[in-house]
Amino acid sequence: MAARSRKHPDRLPGRGRVRLREFEYVRHGTVSVTAALDVHTGQVVVEELPRNDSAHFVRFLAWLERCIPAELTVHLVLDNGSSHTSRATRAWLTKHPRIVAHYTPKHASWLNQVEIFFSLLARAVLRHGDFSSRRDLLEKVTGFTIFHNETARPFRWNYEGRPRQTGDESAVAAKEPCHAR
Repeated sequence: MAARSRKHPDRLPGRGRVRLREFEYVRHGTVSVTAALDVHTGQVVVEELPRNDSAHFVRFLAWLERCIPAELTVHLVLDNGSSHTSRATRAWLTKHPRIVAHYTPKHASWLNQVEIFFSLLARAVLRHGDFSSRRDLLEKVTGFTIFHNETARPFRWNYEGRPRQTGDESAVAAKEPCHAR
């Protein structure tokens, strides 16, 4: 995430007009974060990574493992980012079998529910944000995360295309002919 501030303030819109925003900005660096979503509650843990590499990601996984009761199996849905698929990450996951990694297919990040949270974060904080520093950006991300967790509910995630096949595929086929849609 880029910490940027606008070179000039927005111009307030006149009646019936849209706000005018200066396209020039000043860069103040970037912030890398990773997040874990509890699909049962909708709550999220967001952690800043000093660098987006496998060493820092493995530290996040170790911290996450310590936070979750030992009797639970943890299922992680990960994209194919280099820090998620590196030798170091795979070696760590092999040594910690209660942490099970599921990788989304390439170009299918929408299958990962934590991406819904990142979309909310982008719309609420990042899209029109003006950040004077990396710290300012991180504080606003943290503030949004706290707010989100106070009001969190599980995401009602579904696919709006063809119905998923259940045990009785003939019943589903009878409900929706092939030419429907």
